[in-house]
Amino acid sequence: MTYCVGLLLDAGMVLLSDTRTNAGLDHISSYRKMFSFEVPGERVIAILTAGSLSVTQATLAKLQEAIENPEATPETSILMAPTMLKVAEIVGETLWSVRDANDQRLKTNGQFGAASMIVAGQRKGGRMRMFLIYPEGNFIEATDDTPFLQVGEHKYGKPILDRIVRPETSIEDGEKAVLLSMDSTLRSNLSVGMPLDLAVIRNDECKVGFQRRIEPGDADFRRMSEGWSKALRTSFAKIPLHILA
Repeated sequence: MTYCVGLLLDAGMVLLSDTRTNAGLDHISSYRKMFSFEVPGERVIAILTAGSLSVTQATLAKLQEAIENPEATPETSILMAPTMLKVAEIVGETLWSVRDANDQRLKTNGQFGAASMIVAGQRKGGRMRMFLIYPEGNFIEATDDTPFLQVGEHKYGKPILDRIVRPETSIEDGEKAVLLSMDSTLRSNLSVGMPLDLAVIRNDECKVGFQRRIEPGDADFRRMSEGWSKALRTSFAKIPLHILA
């Protein structure tokens, strides 16, 4: 299991992923789930992955292979695609083809591999866009009404995003929101785990402006988590109960 989240704000995009991957209780590993592709000043694309590791790794390898192909075209390479919509289409088609090929090989054993991705980015002259790519290759887009997307174990971290995140939310508050969203998930689901990868892409910069790996025991993350727990307990105690028993 995993948890990845992306915010699409007026000021930029905030992205966060965990790194835990498991194939049973006795086989737990850490793998990066956030990847970036960029031509600084011209375009930036970030991809966050969840699901079958074999599917996500093969998909990313095929996307990189298409980028490096001397005969690459705007129809095949995400670094040549004319729009972010086309980028989402290329990623979706690649994800589906990899999943379909895997399923054909595995179905005799009754096994199947599925994966989903968040694709976020901007090209020069275009606006920032963020998409959730489903295992079948189709996708939805983040909007002003719902300016965030999640993949993986998302239910524990969603409430704070629903209450806090708006398009006008600042980058700093966006970082706080995704980190507290992850903190709630870490506390409630052992299949999501550190280290964490945090990245910020500011509007019109067309590059990853900030990136940080948050390791287990990180002092800043621990203080934030403890402060959030204390604030919740204090607020909870102050709320009057008007319902009569």
